[in-house]
Amino acid sequence: MKTKAVLCLAFLILLIFHLSLPVCFALTDEEIQKFQSSLMNKPVGEKIAFWAEKFVGAPYDKDPMGEYVTRATILADERVDCMYLTFRAVELALSRTPEEAIQIALERRFHSKGILKDGKVVNYGDRFEYGEDMIFSGRWGREITSEAGKTMRIKGSRGKDFVEILPSEHLLKGLRKLKSGDILFFVKKPEDRKVEEIIGHIGIVKVEREVYLIHASGTKGKGGEVKKVLLKEYLLKMPFIGVIITRFD
Repeated sequence: MKTKAVLCLAFLILLIFHLSLPVCFALTDEEIQKFQSSLMNKPVGEKIAFWAEKFVGAPYDKDPMGEYVTRATILADERVDCMYLTFRAVELALSRTPEEAIQIALERRFHSKGILKDGKVVNYGDRFEYGEDMIFSGRWGREITSEAGKTMRIKGSRGKDFVEILPSEHLLKGLRKLKSGDILFFVKKPEDRKVEEIIGHIGIVKVEREVYLIHASGTKGKGGEVKKVLLKEYLLKMPFIGVIITRFD
């Protein structure tokens, strides 16, 4: 009986240890290639939503700069923030191979172009640090905000006198105008801006019977995880005043 009790205790300790290990959401190149091949004929928006959903449950990247920036790497799939999730979902959707996804990252994450040397990114200082810069660059989809509802003009920042946004109440009325893969850039209230950033969060749309938001929900320094939630419920509780929307056609 003692031997049995000892074995049970040892099994319980091993189980607890296993459950405490961090879950790895990074796919192998072989797995990525398999999915990319199966998605070849799908619309790009569906591909973006597919890849975003692959990260649901992934831990939030607590690094204030983003682990991928601190580590000077393109790939950091183990933990993600809202910008990296958007980067990676789009890059995987637009590419046919894992290697091509890295080249697309170098072309799209930067004001100019990313430079790799010995496997490290040497010019992350040239990256898109603000969500609004992603929008204005045109590299992260065509801006379609006005197509989704009645927009309003708010105060801009960092060289922009104003920006046109879709207030959350108008987005709620036009949810069915959204498509899978649409990127929602959530806009801060002007009085809440701390470093003059316009965009406070980014998420990706997935349309099923209802409209969902896939986003890295968390706080820098604390944590969180990637979640898939009903967009209408998120809009009713969020601290943002509206969105700017981009779409890959």
